[in-house]
Amino acid sequence: MAGKYVISKQSNGQFHFVLKAGNGETILSSESYTTHASCENGIESVRTNSPNDARYERKTSTNQKPYFVLKAANHQVIGTSEMYNSEAARDGGIASVKLNGPSATVEDKSGG
Repeated sequence: MAGKYVISKQSNGQFHFVLKAGNGETILSSESYTTHASCENGIESVRTNSPNDARYERKTSTNQKPYFVLKAANHQVIGTSEMYNSEAARDGGIASVKLNGPSATVEDKSGG
């Protein structure tokens, strides 16, 4: 089963997407976007940037949980991962975004 992007509309009227792996797990969550079109542009940015390892910033949260952010060429954050229990699990999440990001289909649940 292939990964997919899911676009949703938040209660404040803004748009958001998540990238889900083939098993249905969320592997990347976007920032909020004011328009549907800018949300779609965010997905295109993930497609473009996700294969490039240099675009991933590996981080550790204040409670010592590993996670990562995916950045565009202009250093803007495109998406953030969940918190992982180990660096190995985080690196597996990055590998999953690299695999699913470029070709995942889009499921639009926003009504936009």
